[in-house]
Amino acid sequence: MRSKFTPALSRRGFLASCAATGAALSLNPAWADTDGASNLRAAPTSALAFDGDTLVLADAQLRRFDPSGEVVILPAPRIPIRTLACHPDRPGRIFAAPEGGGVVLSLDGGRTWTAASGGLPQAQIMALTVAAGAPDTVYAAVAEDGLWRSEDAGESWSFVMDRPWIAEAEREVLSLASVNLASGMGGIWIYAGTERGLTRVPDCFCRWQDVVAGDAMDALVAGTPPAPEAPLPEGEPVSALASAPAAPERLYAALPSGLWTSEDGGVAWESRSNSQPQGLAVDPADPNHIAAATLNELKHSRDGGGSWVTLAAF
Repeated sequence: MRSKFTPALSRRGFLASCAATGAALSLNPAWADTDGASNLRAAPTSALAFDGDTLVLADAQLRRFDPSGEVVILPAPRIPIRTLACHPDRPGRIFAAPEGGGVVLSLDGGRTWTAASGGLPQAQIMALTVAAGAPDTVYAAVAEDGLWRSEDAGESWSFVMDRPWIAEAEREVLSLASVNLASGMGGIWIYAGTERGLTRVPDCFCRWQDVVAGDAMDALVAGTPPAPEAPLPEGEPVSALASAPAAPERLYAALPSGLWTSEDGGVAWESRSNSQPQGLAVDPADPNHIAAATLNELKHSRDGGGSWVTLAAF
């Protein structure tokens, strides 16, 4: 697995040159009409995130599920939300990527939104994640382009990495997770679920690589790391990916074959359910408390996916 470097006249350069034009559409460009925008991938049914101990579900509207059982339905946005990202150190602050492109930011739990797309290309954001050790740092996977980073909570963005090169082609990133592990450059990894499986990159952004046991630098030097002990099913898209802030080595992944979990940072995986979630979220205080949205329902589990309780039916 290797990085593929794009030439100078790349799609990325073209998209970036369009950003200023897109920003002029309105005060809040991400909520502007997008009749001419191309729909690169069908959107997930819903996006999920834990805002503190409250579960947030977003699609054509936004709902907050309080631990007490209260459900607050917020006014529907003009454009459905594709993906959400929160950080346990910033309760009430939510990043969202609407259909059609751009990133928006809420500081009041999703009640009001402002643009947070400074410098981003006007293209669909496929996935978002907030850096595990730096709540003002946000990563966005831009369709047909690559990975972008903001270090000032969305005020400005810069390109950091091409899309993963897997099986002789660049692959679209469908899901992201930032994980604080005791390996890599500074211990922070960005995991990406792609159309063809799971990959990751240390936050030095040297190259995408397979998820393997041991020190990241050893794997880089070796060039041909050993195969994982129990990898995810080969070639399946990883449509949703969630890390557990309270247990950094715990990961959950949603594939067509079902829900999978790893206890060692993604080296070995175990099947937990044959359901096919479109969205996943992990309680920041309890790695066993997870939520999943399927085509028909929103449900949660208090035992890491062993048993489930339905919160809402669609």
